[in-house]
Amino acid sequence: MRLNTDTSFVDDLAPDRRSIQLFRRQAGFEVTYNNARPFVVAASEARVRAVGGAGKGPPQRQRCGTDHPDGTMPPPGSSRTEAAIHMPEIFMPQINEMMKRQQVLADFGEFAIRSEHLDAVLTEACRLVAKALGTDRAKVLEIQDERQELLVRAGVGWADDVVGRVRLSMKEPSSETYSIEAREPVVSQDINKENRFHIPAFMKDAGVIALVNVPILVPGGHPYGVLQVDATRPRTFGDDEIQFLRTYASILGPVIDRLRKMHRLRASEERFRRIVETVRDYAIFTTDAEDRIDNWFPGAQAVFGWTADEAIGQRASITFTPEDRAAGQDRREIETARRDGYAANIRRHLRKDGRRIFIEGAVWALLDESGTARGFVKVGQDVTQRQRAETALRESEERLRSAVEVGQLGLWDWNVVTGEIHWSDEHFRMEGYDVGEVTPSYETWASRIHPDDRSRTEAVLHQAMERHEEFAHEFRVVHPDRSIHWLSGRGRFYYDDAGRPVRMVGAIVETTGRREWEERQQILVKELQHRTFNLMGMVRSTADATIRSSVDLEDFRIKFRNRIDALARVQRLLSQLRDDERVTFGDLIQAEFDAIGALDAAPRQVTLQGPHDVPLRSSTVQTFAMALHELTTNAVKYGALGQPDARLHVRWWVEESSGGQPWLHVDWRESGVTMPPDGQAPTGTGQGRMLIEKALPYQLQAKATYVMAADGIHCSIALPVSNRTQAESRDAPHQSPDSDR
Repeated sequence: MRLNTDTSFVDDLAPDRRSIQLFRRQAGFEVTYNNARPFVVAASEARVRAVGGAGKGPPQRQRCGTDHPDGTMPPPGSSRTEAAIHMPEIFMPQINEMMKRQQVLADFGEFAIRSEHLDAVLTEACRLVAKALGTDRAKVLEIQDERQELLVRAGVGWADDVVGRVRLSMKEPSSETYSIEAREPVVSQDINKENRFHIPAFMKDAGVIALVNVPILVPGGHPYGVLQVDATRPRTFGDDEIQFLRTYASILGPVIDRLRKMHRLRASEERFRRIVETVRDYAIFTTDAEDRIDNWFPGAQAVFGWTADEAIGQRASITFTPEDRAAGQDRREIETARRDGYAANIRRHLRKDGRRIFIEGAVWALLDESGTARGFVKVGQDVTQRQRAETALRESEERLRSAVEVGQLGLWDWNVVTGEIHWSDEHFRMEGYDVGEVTPSYETWASRIHPDDRSRTEAVLHQAMERHEEFAHEFRVVHPDRSIHWLSGRGRFYYDDAGRPVRMVGAIVETTGRREWEERQQILVKELQHRTFNLMGMVRSTADATIRSSVDLEDFRIKFRNRIDALARVQRLLSQLRDDERVTFGDLIQAEFDAIGALDAAPRQVTLQGPHDVPLRSSTVQTFAMALHELTTNAVKYGALGQPDARLHVRWWVEESSGGQPWLHVDWRESGVTMPPDGQAPTGTGQGRMLIEKALPYQLQAKATYVMAADGIHCSIALPVSNRTQAESRDAPHQSPDSDR
């Protein structure tokens, strides 16, 4: 058998190993190489007979060329076959078909390289594959909705209401779904006889008879959809056609993946561009590896003031303040971002007009494939106004906190809907709790209210809530130590659109001190009224007694003035006392002797002996002082203080009665006084004696004796005094000055 062709035919037909291998599959020959020259070897004798009518015999290797100068094969009986085959005549139809498909692949590759539109690429892919296989229709179905359905994304030979509109459920047992799940081609030679799969109605309506599905896989093995070729007549798709479609789909998958990634990238870039060009509150710009500005977006211009033409090419340090540049802050920021990939940028910056603004932002390094910073992106927000507002807010809160602490205010915030309540620290203390000891609630507040005040306080609160009025009420609370404290609260309710209360805020202040002061004021007013009444009575009785004892008006004037002065001294002593203090007997007698100067003028004539701090009842002071005044005045005029050789000894002490009541005993004893002769009336009017013997027992329940002895007056007075010493009075809780009257 003779192969009448030369070596250039195979060389031109299959110029590279890959094409020769394809030629082998398409033509049914094996191709080997000998000294870099291609050989064609028949795959089988049957194949040779089929294509060229060769005789029987085993397959022989035939070189694509000639073993003899005349181009003939060896003669019969040699190691070569005797059959003569003309290569073009046998293989030209298949070779042409193979070349046609090769051309389709080449055309599609060129189109895919030129086009950046996925729909156009898919449509061209359908057109070319339909042309290559000689069918009327082809389409690409794309998986959508997380593999719930298939969309006819592109196609040729189909009506406008199919491409881009028809969707097939992947839950149906269709050939398309099976091909995707099995990841292998599926062929139906005649859909009218097909009982394996469900055939969509639109395909039957279009007259489709035969079809083949080939899955399209993107890199990574993930399914994109199927490439489907449809024929309107019964057809058997051969192995070579199936292999061609698989090759076609394997090329189509990476193209689809590249275009989709490119579209996503461009969409992302477009979104980024729109964002950076739209956002004016943020300064966004990029710099190169040397930190020179290479992109300056509108937000950066709005924040810093420089235009893009002015900023691009400048170092980013133009936005730093002079002192930060001098300190190297701009360089440290870039080096940190270069080393760590990120650097915070929170500091004051400089605008073009010289104004300083506070920027809150960061710097990110833009890295190349080797991890080297090829530039930086800087993003920052002008928070100058916010910082000023925050500073003002902090100062306001500090002032409020100081006012609350100084004013000792307790604050509350009550969410009426949820029942949640916030108390300030002072509120906890006012209610008798340690800070954080309990979770604030309506019940924890109400439980501290004094039992006598609780119902009224709650009624006032609910009345204010219902009437949309301000809550203002004063009530008592009982602390765990049983101490009672007065609190005054004021609060306001807030309501929703339906008029339902949703919130209440308010403040309380402790008014215990004010309440106690008001009580003291009431007591002092009563005491003042009482003392005034007594004083007026004392003045009136003194005036009456002085008139009776005076010989003329001048005598009355002198006596009355002296006695009024004595009352004034007592009032001065009383006015100097605090609420919890008493006039002592030592103060009283000292004031009386100081008024006449007796202790300075004749210190050796007077002896005072006794405890100084014997507290007197406030109600007894005025009358008792008048009695001492009468004794002292009489001693100056007629007794021991009026005669140089006379002496006065005043001694006092305190004794308790059988009932435990303390009594002050005063012994007034004069000596060495020249008394009037017997039978002569004593000098004076006797008003002082009457006061001592009559008024003291009557008004003060005192016991008194008044004796005119041979050498002077001897007077003894005993009267009840306060149960406490002066020191005890200072330490005792407050009570009325008349409580031990």
